[in-house]
Order: sequence, then structure tokens, then C-alpha cells
Amino acid sequence: MRPIPTAPIAAGSLIAGYAVAAGTGSRPLGGLVLLIGGGCCIGMWNRRHGVRTAARLASAGLAAFILSHVLALAIGAWPAVLLVSAAMALLAWTQADSRSGAPAGPLAFRPPTR
Repeated sequence: MRPIPTAPIAAGSLIAGYAVAAGTGSRPLGGLVLLIGGGCCIGMWNRRHGVRTAARLASAGLAAFILSHVLALAIGAWPAVLLVSAAMALLAWTQADSRSGAPAGPLAFRPPTR
């Protein structure tokens, strides 16, 4: 069984966390969504690649969260969240997922060997 890729979870947590905070008006509830998704990713990174990779990617996630607030002042909240989410997904993919056997691209049909 292939490992679950963490890139969409990391990016989705940033997006969903902001959506919940904006939609409900509760920043703590949005933070909880972000914390749950981030915690899942950190656990997977730690098991697959060790503490160093998990800490590095967790720090990048925190930096993305902070950067989204700074960028929001210049480009708006949703564009900022989407931009940092894409960057986080790319980082998670290149630093963790592509090294753990997660699917790298579209599935290709391979005829059975005889």
C-alpha cells in the first residue's frame, strides 16, 4: 500500500483553517482545524523521515501561516492563503512525499507481463 501524500493535507489544512475562521468568525476554531491537519502531517513526516524533516516542514508550515497574514495586507486574504498553501504543498511534496513512494503522477496502463 502506498503512503498517503501529505502535500494536499498540509495545503488543505491552511485553506480549510482559514475558511472555517472566515466562515464562522471564530479564529480559534479555524486554528483548531489547522492544528489537526498540521499535527497529522507532522506525525507522518516524523514516522517516514525522522524528527529533522518533520521539524523542518512544521517550521515551514508555521512560516506559511505567518506569511499569509503579512501577504493578506498587500494582496487580500484568500489570495495570500492560496499562495502560501501552494508553496507549502510544493515543499511537502519535494521534501517528503516524493521520497516516500507516494504516487508521482498520473497512473499509466501497463499490460501484464508474460
